[in-house]
Amino acid sequence: MASSAQPSKRRRKNHSGNDNDSAEVETSLEKLAPVVVFAHGAGAPSSSDWMIRWKEMLKKALGAVEVVTFDYPYISGGKRKAPPKAEKLVEFHSNIVKETVAKYPGHPLILAGKSMGSRVSCMVAAEPVIDVSAVVCLGYPLKGMNGTIRDEILLQLTAPVMFVQGSKDGLCPLDKLEGVRKKIKSHNELHVVDGGDHSFKIGKKHLQMKGSTQDEADRLAVEAIAKFLSICLGER
Repeated sequence: MASSAQPSKRRRKNHSGNDNDSAEVETSLEKLAPVVVFAHGAGAPSSSDWMIRWKEMLKKALGAVEVVTFDYPYISGGKRKAPPKAEKLVEFHSNIVKETVAKYPGHPLILAGKSMGSRVSCMVAAEPVIDVSAVVCLGYPLKGMNGTIRDEILLQLTAPVMFVQGSKDGLCPLDKLEGVRKKIKSHNELHVVDGGDHSFKIGKKHLQMKGSTQDEADRLAVEAIAKFLSICLGER
């Protein structure tokens, strides 16, 4: 995580009054800032309001050097097609990740995704050639269209994984997710958006009953992600 407190050059000077030591320390701290590759869901591109908002929130909360977003081929060029199976998007997604790693060598790599993008992120994270510090799943679609539980890739993960799920998300029943989490080998945590749907949107009546706002719910979710990643990156 990036530190907001920069070391004082006055205190870090060597006996000759040289600032080289300070520059080395500052460079080292700068490299601690994570880089995030953030994948969109099946129905909306990276330019959607939801993606733009979450991109900005993640960048600020994580002190990320960059949050990289992109569009899968089926949705780019202004002609949206039906999404293919998630497995067919892995190679394209993996290439985006490799390009990002080459651009920011030494920075911890975080893979984040919305719904389908979180599934593909987990598939990319499972590839041995990519060193992933953690995965953030925003609305993981655990339940398939035919009702099957899609947990195979989650059980293969070795990188820490953070789930953010709405309590009213029909694509991820929390009791089913809890059962899967117990079987996941890597460190994992869950933040539940109370009253949230698949995109964490909360109904007005629920917000009024809780005396809260959508912005507050989103802020708590992002803070939970930041805390989780702080622990993960601190252990590296």
